[in-house]
Amino acid sequence: MSSLIANCFDRLRAQNRCALMPFLTAGDDSLANTRAALLALQQAGADLVELGIPYSDPLADGPVIQAAASRALAAGTTLGGVLELLSSLKGELQLPVVLFTYSNPLLNRGMERFCSEAAAAGAAGLLVPDLPLEEGERLAPIAAAAGLDLVLLVAPTTPAERMARIVSASRGFTYLVSVTGVTGERSQMESRVAGLVQQLKALGNTPVAVGFGISGVDQARQVRDWGADGAIVGSALVKRMAEARRDGGDPVLAAGNFCRELREALDN
Repeated sequence: MSSLIANCFDRLRAQNRCALMPFLTAGDDSLANTRAALLALQQAGADLVELGIPYSDPLADGPVIQAAASRALAAGTTLGGVLELLSSLKGELQLPVVLFTYSNPLLNRGMERFCSEAAAAGAAGLLVPDLPLEEGERLAPIAAAAGLDLVLLVAPTTPAERMARIVSASRGFTYLVSVTGVTGERSQMESRVAGLVQQLKALGNTPVAVGFGISGVDQARQVRDWGADGAIVGSALVKRMAEARRDGGDPVLAAGNFCRELREALDN
């Protein structure tokens, strides 16, 4: 049975369009602002959204998203609160939501419980960047039984044999990390990403989305032109929201405006 994420990518492929997937840290400033931002991103043309559950030791994240996670935790954001927020958006938020978490909260809650609660709240997928492939292969059927797509990551340094295993186990899409390192804006995308996109697409029919390093419209277009099915934008969006808040502006408006710029760039 097709998932919400698979259906989304199928629809976009039929339209010859690249998916836009913004990333938000849940509870950055407040969960109320996160709720408003999710709806603003939907209105501005996002196709899916990656929602980060704040964690105290975010190994895969650079300074921008680390700071957002710290603000969210300081504001009292919890996993339960994030799931309640997501549940409250049923009927309003039509975008597939991929929850981003680390293995510690997942294992602490228990794989089965975490997946069932996430799916019940309305999540469509799950992304756990520090989970080893072997544990990912164990988690994938548990997530699928709950109705979640487990999205796995491929790095530029991933050996070909392991890459094939990741593509085989990943559901919804495969997340191609464009750089070796943590999340964050880069001035330009590495040219080897183009070859990695094609290598992954040759391994199966699972869509390929590129993240880590897309800082604006130029990089988003570049990823699209290299044949990626999706562009994931996190640090650049989180940074713009933080700057708007710092300058007395509206972070939700900033999120919507940036998302609209990216959408127009990907469609033109």
